[in-house]
Amino acid sequence: MAAGMALVAAPVALALAAYPDTFELGWNQGRGGALFAVAFAVAELAMLRVDISARRAAACVPIAAGAIAYIVAAESGLRESLASASATAGVELSASWTWMWDIAIITAFMVATLHVLLGRRWLRLTPAGPIFLGGSALILGLDAYFPYNRLGALQYVVPYMVELNVWLVTAFDLGTAIARDNMMFLSGDHGHFALQVFWPSAGVHSIIIYSLVMMAFLLKMRVPARRKAVWFAVGIVGTVAVNVVRIFLLSWYALKVTADAERWEEFHSVAGEIMFLPWLFAFIAVVMAVETRRARRLERAQA
Repeated sequence: MAAGMALVAAPVALALAAYPDTFELGWNQGRGGALFAVAFAVAELAMLRVDISARRAAACVPIAAGAIAYIVAAESGLRESLASASATAGVELSASWTWMWDIAIITAFMVATLHVLLGRRWLRLTPAGPIFLGGSALILGLDAYFPYNRLGALQYVVPYMVELNVWLVTAFDLGTAIARDNMMFLSGDHGHFALQVFWPSAGVHSIIIYSLVMMAFLLKMRVPARRKAVWFAVGIVGTVAVNVVRIFLLSWYALKVTADAERWEEFHSVAGEIMFLPWLFAFIAVVMAVETRRARRLERAQA
């Protein structure tokens, strides 16, 4: 299994070594999300009690080589060519378009590799990494063609998030906050700060992606469907709550730390992963602990 884990991680690990500057965590700014997907996939493989034959592992080498070749090509001018072609394709946000292809290729590589290693069982045994990446690629594609407030279904919830955040800022007496549709005007210790919030920066994409990862994890568990549904609902509510806290902290940063847009953007680019990933791991740990105790209790009752 060690060989399988190494193969799954190889393209992203080599890209990290060769092109570390491309692993930004900000939305549509790099392939940083691929690191988390690899971590999910490797962790799931490590928990399996499955032997991988040398023949299957060897069959994955050309797939990994293809993914590596794409990454090298992307850093050697292909990304610029994709950006140039974006206008022809009707794309409105070139950055999301170019990184969509990057994430989509890594997704395809991971799916193909896991399929070769595990057969059809991969979808049941190791779905978290591909789902995380595939969801990211899908959202990037939507953002490329429907940027800012163009995607009404996802933008619809943004004004409510802004209103809630303004209420929290006022309740905690952090400064002055005013909401106007998807605009938020802040005034704090370091001056004035204005934000125009669209669905990606509001964390809607993170709610969708992390909810999909939670669903993938829950589908693997041997618990009744009703309990899976309850846990999934709890996970979504928790993810939304984490996102509310994230937006509140971004406002706090502008009000109490700095109103400098560049420094604020640096914090904004990492705030999501800093909060969502610990929440995801905590959620999974709680579910596993509760369901393990429940399973043992049922076993004792049946003994």
